[in-house]
Order: sequence, then C-alpha cells, then structure tokens
Amino acid sequence: MDTQLFTIAVFTENQVSLLHQISMVFSRRCLNIESLSVSACSIPGVHKFTITCKSTREMMEHVVKQIEKRIDVLKAFLHTDDEIVFQEVALYKVPTESVLKSREIEDIVRKSGARVLEIQPEYTVFEKTGHTVEVKDLFDRLQPLGLRQFVRSGRIAVTKAPVELVDEFLQTQEERKHKLNK
Repeated sequence: MDTQLFTIAVFTENQVSLLHQISMVFSRRCLNIESLSVSACSIPGVHKFTITCKSTREMMEHVVKQIEKRIDVLKAFLHTDDEIVFQEVALYKVPTESVLKSREIEDIVRKSGARVLEIQPEYTVFEKTGHTVEVKDLFDRLQPLGLRQFVRSGRIAVTKAPVELVDEFLQTQEERKHKLNK
C-alpha cells in the first residue's frame, strides 16, 4: 500500500462539537492527524478545517465521505501537495544572550529566511513561515544553540484552482434548490 500525506479541506458551519465529530472519523480508522488548522474562510459564516494525514488514497477518500455525512459539514475536498499552495508558521524562542554572544544564530536565522518578532533582555523570538521541512530544519539548527521554546501551526492551504471549490459546490446546490422550487 502506498501511503502519502494528504490534505483535507473541510468547509463547515461553525458548530459546537464538530471538531470532535471529525476527529472521531480518523480515530475509528486508527489514523493519526498530522496537523489541523481551523479558521473562518472567505465565505461569511463558513469555517475551514485544514487537516493533514498520511494514508492511502482509498482510505482518505473513504474518510472524506464519512466527514461529509456530518450534518454541519458543507463539503470536504481531498488534495495532494501538487494541487495546493501551503505553508506553516513556527515560532522559536532563544536566549538573547546567545544571540548576542555568537553570530551563528544570526547567520542561521538570516539564511533560513526567518524574521525577528520580539527582542527582550531575556529572550528573542523568531518566526519562520515555510514548508514542514524548512520549519524542522531551522528547529534542528537552533536546538543545540539554546532553543528554549518552539511551536508551529498546522498546515494552512489554498487550492491552485482559480476559484474556491466550495463556491462552485454551493452555487450548484443553489441552482438545484431553485429548480426544485419551480
């Protein structure tokens, strides 16, 4: 079986317990969610869950169908990395003293394309936006130099399609509803 990382975009109404319902779809199949990000999207009143999971295409297609059975889910889409534009955001906290004593941290941060978010006497916070590999590489390079805290977001993604796929779905549903009312 060929497993790969898939990204699922789930468009929903903003309802209590929906996260639990969606996560149970994965749990029942013993699938681990690699990352999860939820926020409002471009459609008023609609939220977007961006979920990554490693599995087979067949299993992930089944998961998408199960997610779509939830009452508050409008539509879910399965994507591979070549169909989307995606990023993660990570924050790294290092002692300011370490930054000032050696140019090594500054050089690493500059080469990675990270930026300084905050400098305090006790600590400095850097931000890196990029793919998982880039975020992890900066982590691996800062770890031996006194990294004190690290956190990264889940994947956020948009499709490479010229329009939002859920917009097309909602338009089709509206046209269907209009025909039924005639």
